[in-house]
Amino acid sequence: MDAANTLLEIEAIKQLKARYCRFLDTKDWQAWRGIFADDFRSDTSEAGGKVIVGADEFVAFVRKNLEKQPTVHQVHAPEIELTTATTARGVWALNDIVRLAPAVNLDGFGHYHETYEKIDGHWRITSSKLTRLRTDIFNALFSVRISDRLMRWSASNRGSAP
Repeated sequence: MDAANTLLEIEAIKQLKARYCRFLDTKDWQAWRGIFADDFRSDTSEAGGKVIVGADEFVAFVRKNLEKQPTVHQVHAPEIELTTATTARGVWALNDIVRLAPAVNLDGFGHYHETYEKIDGHWRITSSKLTRLRTDIFNALFSVRISDRLMRWSASNRGSAP
């Protein structure tokens, strides 16, 4: 593939990720589902979440947890590499803000590590792994940084008795 076509494909993946953020934050669940391959795999385990396989399962999980929560997802500084004419991988810097409860918000910083596949002429996200560099919980009166060590401890002790 020549340089011009490579840049066009990379731009198409950038547009895909822009739609990811916009559809998620505007809660357009049907459109958001359309950007994922059917066998999409989400891994947020290192950030305190879990692994979910299947685009329908992933969208249903996120919808259940964020449908009524205001969110703001911003991604930038993409590192995208075409691995073949129809596959790619990328890393995106992420800043997301999520209202967890009234007057309790999460401000997260990290990266999305993703893979993509061009299916029927359109790029789709096939996998996404979220890693966190920093997580702050805040409201108008306070801000608390949640350390990486505490996040790892929480993830490894989920489901165990206190």
